[in-house]
Amino acid sequence: MKGARKPAPAPAPRLIGPPDFAHESACRAEGLWPVAGVDEAGRGPLAGSVAVAAVILNPADLPIGVDDSKALTAARREELFDLILAKALAVSLAFASADEIDTHNIRMATLRAMARALSALHARPKIALIDGRDIPPGLTCQSRAIIAGDAACLSIAAASIIAKVTRDRMMTRLDAHCPGYGFARHAGYATQAHRDAIAALGPSPFHRRSFSPIKVPDLFAE
Repeated sequence: MKGARKPAPAPAPRLIGPPDFAHESACRAEGLWPVAGVDEAGRGPLAGSVAVAAVILNPADLPIGVDDSKALTAARREELFDLILAKALAVSLAFASADEIDTHNIRMATLRAMARALSALHARPKIALIDGRDIPPGLTCQSRAIIAGDAACLSIAAASIIAKVTRDRMMTRLDAHCPGYGFARHAGYATQAHRDAIAALGPSPFHRRSFSPIKVPDLFAE
């Protein structure tokens, strides 16, 4: 029917999970507490910052329903965002801008932002549980990388929700600041509509010049 809203996309199919507090409990049993979970949102888009969240949950008051952000609808993420902020012992955010990504590459820029997020926590963690394979250099606490940690570890899943909701809100505001690209619809990801907008308008100051199809070969030549 003309004018009807398209249905919201379904959550990604579940492969493992849901996440639980077992990783954090094992750390506590080793005398490592507080435990911070760390995750990012926005590594793949052509535009906007990477958002990184670090979260220390309260083992006596865990938020119910927390899951990998990719397995949740946008509306459910918004609900859980507020719940996590209300119940967590500490939450922090850090960002890697498009300029930082272009200067240091996406992997290193993300790791730098992870280190900043951990440093920004008002409670200093004894260990950080980090989604993925990589550990940020120079951390002042112990750390462990957990592949698919956002689907296995509750603190990482909470961080994934905080990072994702925050970044989506940022891209919605950026859409008003830089109209024409559709940031509120695709959050900077490489949809065909976004690629067409770049071709028509050229890249904005918030696009990642080191990413194809925006990349200028000579720009990063030494």
